[in-house]
Amino acid sequence: MRKIVVIGATGNTGAYLTDDLCAHAAEGGYEVFAAGHRHTSFFDRYGIGYASVDMSDASTLEALPQEDVYAVILLAGLLPAYMHGYDPARYVDVNCRGALNVLEYCRKVGADRILYAQTISDVLGSVTPEHPVIEPYQQRSIIMAGDHTVYAFSKSFAVDLIGHYQAQYGLKGFVFRLPTVYAYTPDKTYNVNGERRTLGYRLLMDRAMAGETLEIWGDPSRAKDVVDVKDFCQLLRKAALAEGVDGGMFNVGTGVGTTNEEWICGIAEVFNPEGKKSKIIYRPDMPDGPSYIMDISNCRELLGYEPNYLFHDFLLDFKEEMRLNRFADLRYGVEHGAESRGV
Repeated sequence: MRKIVVIGATGNTGAYLTDDLCAHAAEGGYEVFAAGHRHTSFFDRYGIGYASVDMSDASTLEALPQEDVYAVILLAGLLPAYMHGYDPARYVDVNCRGALNVLEYCRKVGADRILYAQTISDVLGSVTPEHPVIEPYQQRSIIMAGDHTVYAFSKSFAVDLIGHYQAQYGLKGFVFRLPTVYAYTPDKTYNVNGERRTLGYRLLMDRAMAGETLEIWGDPSRAKDVVDVKDFCQLLRKAALAEGVDGGMFNVGTGVGTTNEEWICGIAEVFNPEGKKSKIIYRPDMPDGPSYIMDISNCRELLGYEPNYLFHDFLLDFKEEMRLNRFADLRYGVEHGAESRGV
C-alpha cells in the first residue's frame, strides 16, 4: 500500500494532520508514517509507524520508510516563534540543508510528490491594507529587516530546491503558503525577536472567559484571513491524493477577511461565560492589526478544496479542542520545554 510520510508530525500542525490522515486512510487507500524531532510513543494509538529524525542530519532519515513511499509532507522546520535568541545560521542548517536532505530522500525512494509549508513572509513586503489580497504566484517580496528575514530566505531557498527537483527528477512539488494557522495547544507562548511572549489571541480568549473588558485596536475594519488547522489538514490531504495535478503554489486560507471588530466581538460571543458579558472598547490610538486575504482559487479548482471553518465555526472548533486537549500526551510526553521544530 502506498505510504504518506509526515515529517514534523510532533509539531502543532503535524499532530492535527497525522490525526486527519489516519482518520481517512482506509477510504484513501494509503498508510501513514509519522516522523518528528521528539522521542515519543504517542502515535502508537493510531497503529502507525513513527521515527525520531533530525532533517538536518541525513543519516537519521534512514529510519523512514524506504519502499512504497508516495507522498512526503514536510512540515518540520525552525521558526522564529521557537528560536531563543537569534542565530540565523540555524535557519540555514535546519531549513536549507534539511530540505535538501528530505528531497534527496524523496529521490532515492522514488516518491511521487512532496508537500511543503512555505511562510507568508515571502510576500509580505508588497501586501498593504489597500491591496490585501495575496495571489498564489505573487512575486516574492521579503521584508529586509526583522527576525523573519533570514527565516524567509531559508524557506524560499527550500521552495527553489523543490522546483529544481521537479525539473531535474520529476518529483511533483506542492508548496503551501501559510499565514497564521490556528491550532489549539496548551502552550500560549511564542518568541518575538528571540524573547518569549504570550500569544495575543490567547490573552483575548482568557479575558473573554473571565468576562473582562476587550479592546479593538486600530482600524476596526482592518481584515485578515483566519485559518483553522483542520482546513489546512484537509487541503494537504487532498493535495497528497490529487490526480492529474503536477504540483504548484497554493495559498492556505479561506478567501474571506475577518475584521478586527468581528474578531473581538466573536471571541466575546463564544468565550464569555453565561452571565458575564465583556465590555468592548474601541482603541483607534493603538496599532492596527495585519491585513491580508489569501486567494485560494487554484486550491478550489485543482484540489477540490472548500474551507469548512469560517470565522465563527473556527472559534467554536477552537473552544472544543481546548476542552478536549487531545494532544496533551504528545506535548508533555517529553521533557517539558523541549524545543519543537514542527510547524
